[in-house]
Amino acid sequence: MYHAIIGVDEDEQRAMACAEAVGALPGDVSEVEVTIVYSFTENPSGASATQVHSVREVEDYFDDEGIEYRVADTSGDPADRLLETAADNDADLIVVAGRKRSPAGKALFGSVTQEVILNADRPVMVAGKQKLDEN
Repeated sequence: MYHAIIGVDEDEQRAMACAEAVGALPGDVSEVEVTIVYSFTENPSGASATQVHSVREVEDYFDDEGIEYRVADTSGDPADRLLETAADNDADLIVVAGRKRSPAGKALFGSVTQEVILNADRPVMVAGKQKLDEN
């Protein structure tokens, strides 16, 4: 069994890019298991990750593709939670999606993708943005 961890935020395009990257991995999808990680930075109402639209979209995609998955509800720094979840599950791969930001924006605000790439002890795949259907 091949275990991938995907990091999902509120951006549906980035979330779907990660899901589709997993769906395109070589081999049979029945051999792939995914943990979807959504990390609340603040969650005073106790919401579940499955209430987040981008997470539901990824779940629908995996259901349609026959890919086994589970959703991890986490809180705190997203990069830390991704890395911890990958270690706790002995994941084979971490999948994240980048976003276009200026060099100044990266320096001021950091980047979850960059932090994961620099601190991961296992392979990291950076998925490109999903292309929107123009019809």
